[in-house]
Formats: sequence, C-alpha cells, structure tokens
Amino acid sequence: MANYLTNSFLLILPVLLWNIVFYKKLPQAYIDPKIWDNIPIWLQWAENISRIGVFTLPLLLVLSTEKKSQKIGLALYLIGLLAYFSSWLVQIYLPKSSWSISLMGFMAPAYTTIIWLIGIGLIGQQSFLPIPRLQSIFLALCVVFVSLHSYHAYLVYE
Repeated sequence: MANYLTNSFLLILPVLLWNIVFYKKLPQAYIDPKIWDNIPIWLQWAENISRIGVFTLPLLLVLSTEKKSQKIGLALYLIGLLAYFSSWLVQIYLPKSSWSISLMGFMAPAYTTIIWLIGIGLIGQQSFLPIPRLQSIFLALCVVFVSLHSYHAYLVYE
C-alpha cells in the first residue's frame, strides 16, 4: 500500500493547491464564467477530457528520481512550477503591465503548464499497472491538453 502513496500525483498537488488559493485573485478575464461562451463545444469537451487524463494518469506513475532522466524531470518540474506560478503572480499583481496585456503574457498560465507536466512525465517512467508505454501516453496527452488549453486562452484573449 505504501508504494501506491509514492505516485506522481503528489507532484500535481502543489498546482491544485495554488489554483485553489489564488484563482479568485486572477483578473476577471480569467475567472469570468462567460469565457466559455464563445469557445466551440468540441474544444470544451476535448480540453476537459484531456485535462482529466493529465491530472489522473500520474496516479499510476511511480514517483522516483533514481535515474538521470528522472533527475532532469525533477529539474524541469521545478523550473516549470516557477514559470507557472510566476505567470500567475504577474497577472495578479501587474495586470495592466505590457506583459500581462500582451498575447504571450495573457496565455502564459496556459502554455507554461507544459514544462512541469513534461517534468512529471520524465519522473514517472514506471507504472504501477502493466500498461505498456504509459509514460509516452501521458506525455502525448500533456501535449494535447496544453495545446487545447492554450488555444482556449488564445480565443479568450481575442
């Protein structure tokens, strides 16, 4: 049982906690329920289904940093968290800055996600279940999710 508690989902928890704590502090453009109004239904479904996969598959990935590639994954994860959290903080505390109102700045909370997700994918090289190529499936799903999530952010910006 203790082995199952060392899964890569533990790496998702700081992001979930961050999002819960700071979500209401984001500028209105991020939290207004109307941001979904002009998003095509196919994008809504695809983004949310891929989000569920990206946030649940780490439950099946072993959390380990024994191999060099896993250590690189941990470094990417930490760099990604720093970039992701920073992108939020700039939006919260400098919402009128030229960065925050630019397309790249507005979309940063969406696209910086790929960095820490790839880190999780590199860390989670083994699975608790005999699912072939689960790490590759997870990484591919991360690319799909971040692409859809970023496209959603782009549509909101426009």
